Order: sequence, then C-alpha cells, then structure tokens
Amino acid sequence: MLFNFREKLNSSKFLVTAEVSPPKGTRFSVPLEDAHQLKGIADALNVTDNQCSIMHMSSLAFSKLLLDDGHEPIMQLTCRDRNRIGLQSDLLGAYALGIRNICLMTGDFPSCGDHPGSKPVYDLDSVQLLQLVRKLESGVDFAGNMLDGGTSFCTGAVSGIDPEKILQLIKLEKKAKCGADFIQTQAVYDVGMFEEFMEAISHLEVPVIAGLIPLKSLGMAEYMNKNISGINVPEEIMFRMKEASNPIEEGLSIASETIKELMKLSRGIHVMPIGSHKNTPRLLSMAGISGINGIQK
Repeated sequence: MLFNFREKLNSSKFLVTAEVSPPKGTRFSVPLEDAHQLKGIADALNVTDNQCSIMHMSSLAFSKLLLDDGHEPIMQLTCRDRNRIGLQSDLLGAYALGIRNICLMTGDFPSCGDHPGSKPVYDLDSVQLLQLVRKLESGVDFAGNMLDGGTSFCTGAVSGIDPEKILQLIKLEKKAKCGADFIQTQAVYDVGMFEEFMEAISHLEVPVIAGLIPLKSLGMAEYMNKNISGINVPEEIMFRMKEASNPIEEGLSIASETIKELMKLSRGIHVMPIGSHKNTPRLLSMAGISGINGIQK
C-alpha cells in the first residue's frame, strides 16, 4: 500500500481525517462498512484506543484490518492501559504489521468508562510517550537498549483549543519540541476561539488539524457546553439548533460553514461524528471538499 499521509502533511493540501471506532466484540464488518464510506474522501482514518475508557477491540488490530481493506490508518495509543514495556511492544508490533501513522494521548480515566474498577497505569504521560517513540526511531528502546530494527512513524498528538488555558498551551509546546508531526484538536464550534488559539501557537511549526463533531440536537449542544472542558458552543449556534425544524440537517449546515472558516486557519479537519459516518461524505460536499485530492468546488 502507498503511504502518503506524511507527504500530504508536508504539502499545501487541506487534509481530511476522520475517526472510526473498533467493535466491542470480534465482529468487525459493521465498522469496516462505516469506514468504507470514507474511501476516496478521507486522507487517513484515526482508530480510537478504548475511547472514553470503554473496552473495544484493540486499536492495533483494527488498524491492521483497515490497512488490509485499503485505508491508511492512524493508530491511536493511550498511556492509560499500558506501562512503558507494553507501549513499546505495541508500537513495534504495529510497525511490523505495516502501520505507519500513530496519534498519542494520555487517555480518559477508567472511572468514566464501562470498567470503572479498572486500575489506570499512566506510567508515562503523552509528552514522555512522544519521547519514547523518538527513542524507538533512533534504534534503541526507552531504557537505551539496542533494537534489532527501529521504527519510523508519522506521529501525532492532541490538544484542546482554549487559548486561556496556559498550562495546556505549554504542554502542546512540549509536544511540538518532542517532534510531533501533526496535532489534532478538540472539536471546534467557536471559530473565534480557535483563531485565538492558532495565534497563540503560531510560533510552533507543526500542522494543526481542527476537530469537528457535527451537532445533532440542542441537547447535544447543551451537553458539550456543560460537560466538556474547553468547548464553547456559541449562543448563535444554540439558537439555530433550538429553532431548527430538522436539527440534524441544521447541524450539518453549521458544520459545513465551520469547515469553510477552518480552511483559512488550519491544515485540515478531523471529523468525529457521534454514531456512523453516513452523513460525512455529504457534509464534506456541502463544504466544497471533494475526494482525497482536496478538490474544492
């Protein structure tokens, strides 16, 4: 398979990545069919790693299934469930299986998920995990022992978008200094806030891919504002969702308008629907994006 996500990061192309979740079980036909809707549209597909601390098939295994189905996966890897030995083992295994893109994050606390009694690991944080990856690429493990073959990943990290959260910005700067090849962000609803965030990190030479979660209802918008730190759904959008006769269609309209604004500010978008990707192709078409070549109508 031709890997070109790294090449696209180094081009001027407006990128489209999208999130897919492995199944909670061994039957993988449904999530593969969902991913198939994005063929020829998304430049790469993020595979979640027990997202929200809810147990699913491993991101490594599902990334390989996507790879075999002709997609370019970005395997997510969290610090929550593995110590440094397990993290390195999975990274070496992923590389041996042909996975070349990864996205590293700390991971939600287990009490949020479906195994609340599970013990968190957090042997490393996301910055240290980036350092670990760079060690593997130099041909040694995290303890300095020689490897019989190293890795060469295109490595991403994540960030919130609130420019007033100084500690978050400091951590993002550390990730950039540790060699993150790209950043994917929290969902953007307030384009003004995102613009301030981009101004605050303008000195960092790392491509930023803006997160996007299309709204489906007023209740969803209210939940985002109340429960997810760093997300601000502006009053104008809340009003539009409240007055909409078809909230799902209005949410897609809002998302397409947001994409058009983000084209001026970011290197791409990362689509994270609640549920399936059945509306993602139409959303991108509404925003003037057609296919993996990034043709804008």
